[in-house]
Amino acid sequence: MTLNSRLVELKRKHMSLSQAVELAQKYPAPDQFRVAELKKKKLLLKEEISRLSGGALG
Repeated sequence: MTLNSRLVELKRKHMSLSQAVELAQKYPAPDQFRVAELKKKKLLLKEEISRLSGGALG
């Protein structure tokens, strides 16, 4: 897998997690543990994207 394809895949996963967080928070009583886990995974992806991009997110 090339660096560019890896970044594309990570960004796709990050967007998917963003959508999952939004959906989870729309419920009247969201599962805060689930939301926190999704946000943690999203942050880890963001950090890896930043690291692979040389520190610049795009």
